[in-house]
Amino acid sequence: MYQVLVPIDGNEARARSQAEYALTLAERASDAAVTVLYVVPPDALETDAGVDFTEIGAAVTAAEYLEEHDVSVDRRVEGGKTIAEEILDVADDVDADELVLGGRKRSGVARVLLGSTVHDVFVSTERPVTITGREMSIERGSRRLVLPVDASAERVSHQVDYVTSFPDAPEDVEVTVLYVFPEQDYKGAPPHEFEDVDAAVETADALEDAGIDTERVAVGGGVARTIIDEAEERDATGIVMGGRKRSGVQKVLLGSITQDVMLSADRPVTLTG
Repeated sequence: MYQVLVPIDGNEARARSQAEYALTLAERASDAAVTVLYVVPPDALETDAGVDFTEIGAAVTAAEYLEEHDVSVDRRVEGGKTIAEEILDVADDVDADELVLGGRKRSGVARVLLGSTVHDVFVSTERPVTITGREMSIERGSRRLVLPVDASAERVSHQVDYVTSFPDAPEDVEVTVLYVFPEQDYKGAPPHEFEDVDAAVETADALEDAGIDTERVAVGGGVARTIIDEAEERDATGIVMGGRKRSGVQKVLLGSITQDVMLSADRPVTLTG
């Protein structure tokens, strides 16, 4: 069974986008279930025992949308720890194949921000996490994915594993494996050869071996902006990043390019590892 976890806050627009994306996962699987989760904030006056799921409008919106499309939904309210910790605990409890978060927010000056809870979940789990947004068109049907790669064999292996584990793979999945030569878009820049990047070649070969229609692209430019532009040019249904990194003390970090893509893209972005 393909298990999807959808943690909801109080924003109905974000909840609807999360539910729409979760539906694209569930409807492709012969056996899928979605857990819609609301976590009572630790500073709230109520405990989780005193909050009924039906009182949380955004959570009800997400659950009812999925149920209207014949998706099996488990409605849960949890509390007692930080929101991120509760999300991670439930992900382990249901053995989630994917988490769908609605984490883009805007400050008073309309700057897009990545919520602290979303960031904490991203860097604390090895499970794939997809971030949606409030004003995002979620397309159903075939998947057209842009998969940007760097030189890390470990990260690209997570990206490949995620794509090949889709319920509908390899049917109805198209992937553009993209390598961006940083800032090399000036006149006289060296040629951009995909075959010169071992991790990119290995990624494309693995996807093709799995029967997935794969395009190989190498270009130069600003990395985050180029990823977003290439996704827009192909009308991609999602971007699959492999952006978790570890510092010298093994602290998990989000790379700046990954953060820039997550904050700027107008389509779902998945972080795989």
